[in-house]
Amino acid sequence: MIKVQNLSKSFGDRVILSDVSGVFEKGKPNLIIGASGTGKSVLLKCIVGLSKPDVGQVFYDGRDFYEGDRDLKIEIRREMGMLFQGGALFDSKTVEENVMFPLDVLTKMPPHEKLERVNFCLTRVGLENVNKKMPSEISGGMKKRVGIARAIVNNPNYLFCDEPNSGLDPQTSVRIDELIQDISEDFDMTTIVVTHDMNSVMGMGEKILFIYKGQKLWEGTKNDITHSGVQALDDFVFANKVMNSMRENEG
Repeated sequence: MIKVQNLSKSFGDRVILSDVSGVFEKGKPNLIIGASGTGKSVLLKCIVGLSKPDVGQVFYDGRDFYEGDRDLKIEIRREMGMLFQGGALFDSKTVEENVMFPLDVLTKMPPHEKLERVNFCLTRVGLENVNKKMPSEISGGMKKRVGIARAIVNNPNYLFCDEPNSGLDPQTSVRIDELIQDISEDFDMTTIVVTHDMNSVMGMGEKILFIYKGQKLWEGTKNDITHSGVQALDDFVFANKVMNSMRENEG
């Protein structure tokens, strides 16, 4: 479980986040949603330690990340897995080398154990026998699955996904959502997904935080989102439904 408490962040005179609190539960995808520029990506960066909040606390299973010493921060960071928006694969490395990279950096595993773990993770995301392919030789959806395999190769307790469906067609997006949900449940991880895709929200939104102009305006589930009573959220849901419908018609 991850708990965010009274978190605020500004850049100069511009307030990005204002007194945001929330609990992200274990064993399911927890979604942070909102339009572009509302502060959801900055919130994620503050949670993982890429940007320090001006005020507030972030607890990882009761451990205070920002009040902890250097050793505690290193310990918590070793328990994180990240799926970046663009996949962020190394173009000069094979699929196998990309997935193995966290093990090379963070562990002292012998080579045969690393390879076993890499193969296990690639199989788990449905990518057997692609070890020696380069990123340029695989599709966008496959790159995202390689990114997921790399994110879980170190057996993390916490998984963070930044716009995992960016640039994907609707059918592939659904597969990625299902994979993230299955992995969260199977490995009992605390997973946080930043997204503005309503298909993702309605597919795996068991826990949702809606961020609007730097504030948490609503918290709930996909079952409650269409009758939240929050005008800004209603506008967001309607606009995304229109956009998703247009994309599907274009396809």
